[in-house]
Amino acid sequence: MLQSSGGVISGPCDKAQLGGSSIITTGQEGHVLISMRECLSIHIGQAGIQIGDACWELYCLEHGIQPNGIVLDSQPDQLENAKMEHTNASFDTFFCETRAGKHVPRALFVDLEPTVIDGIRTGQRRSLFHPEQLLSGKEDAANNYARGRYSVGSKVIDLVLERTRKLAKQCGGLQGFLIFRSFGGGTGSGFTSLLMERLTGEYSRKTKLEFSVYPAPRISTAVVEPYNCVLTTHSATEHTDCTFIVDNEAIYDICQRKLGVERPSYASINRLMVQAVSSITASLRFEGPLNVDLIEFQTNLVPYPRIHFPMTAFAPIVSADKAYREQFSVSDITTACFESSNQLVKCDPQLGKYMACCLLYRGDVVPKEVNAAIAATKSRHSVQFVDWCPTGFKVGINNRPPTVMPGGDLAKVHRAVCMLSNTTAIVEAWARLDHKFDLMYAKRAFLHWYLREGMEEAEFLEAREDLAALERDYEEVGQSF
Repeated sequence: MLQSSGGVISGPCDKAQLGGSSIITTGQEGHVLISMRECLSIHIGQAGIQIGDACWELYCLEHGIQPNGIVLDSQPDQLENAKMEHTNASFDTFFCETRAGKHVPRALFVDLEPTVIDGIRTGQRRSLFHPEQLLSGKEDAANNYARGRYSVGSKVIDLVLERTRKLAKQCGGLQGFLIFRSFGGGTGSGFTSLLMERLTGEYSRKTKLEFSVYPAPRISTAVVEPYNCVLTTHSATEHTDCTFIVDNEAIYDICQRKLGVERPSYASINRLMVQAVSSITASLRFEGPLNVDLIEFQTNLVPYPRIHFPMTAFAPIVSADKAYREQFSVSDITTACFESSNQLVKCDPQLGKYMACCLLYRGDVVPKEVNAAIAATKSRHSVQFVDWCPTGFKVGINNRPPTVMPGGDLAKVHRAVCMLSNTTAIVEAWARLDHKFDLMYAKRAFLHWYLREGMEEAEFLEAREDLAALERDYEEVGQSF
């Protein structure tokens, strides 16, 4: 069992030294109590685990934590002592410190078969995680939602919930869950649906955010992806507060076009994806002038409960050999986020209207430059907002610049921005998915594999009707009064 130093620290402290992850209250004798607001990350299925591996690799680099969980004496970029204090005050939201001084990620890795998790168990960061945080079954979901949710998944759900409760108990003030998975895989779709349903029952008041790999238009890892995606999206509309969508094809194209990687590997794709994840979570791990809390994403990005599937964009995306020949002003990177070439989803934003945009800046950025960049964006005809939301922008600024992997594809830059945008253009992706589903379902193709695992055909019809309703919801919110 992990040993935690606890989530409440008592003693005199300076409010200015605390990151965006602490609630400050006054205790007895004038002492200040810092109640941490921790986040639990749950990585599910092959895609979720591989993204998780890249995620914690980057987090450790950013916080100066070695693969064995021990903090380095000095940060890689030689931060001054004051910044070190800020950093260490904040990253307990994502790391739990044991009595031995080791920092263990607040994370759980789950798969129904052992192959991918065995890669973590024997990999470079095998000493970083507690063995109980790496859970694997004996047989996989075989790209089948029904196996992930009913037959195979139901056998391991209680163990996963038990480990989740154990991690939650080590938190002084659990803020919420970050779920990483793909929509198309059997475990990612089926088991995640089951887990989210159970988490809603036990942690209904906690925020649940997802980072989901959406099926790409032309690249598919499984023929039955449309079935899995429609079935799991039906569940996600009810049990997830906000789902940030990315797709492999968009990121693959970015790696080829912008980074010059001829044949991008999943490692290249995941490392680019987790730069966006790092920017989204930076305000929870580092202090900054305008930090964004976990629940603020919901409040500012989700106008109606079902309309909670924001697209993700990131800028600048530049290779090391081009970095010295290009400028990256705040205005430049803001403009780039509204271009489809920087979006991590294959979707044309000009075909829809924005309901809300969350711009998360990090590095050498000041509010005055951000205000000017947003004003310039609002004046452009290509960026259209719905009539009923004229303000539209939520801004986060964090002083800590992005960190890149040594020897990786991305160049080190002084500033970056991640944009989360809730736009009606995403209806294009739902329509594409529904069309593929309809083609297969009309022939009842592959249906027997689902029915033999305990599913009923009525579930397919219910999920498909719900997706059609979701399409209509997006179309209606984009209409003018």
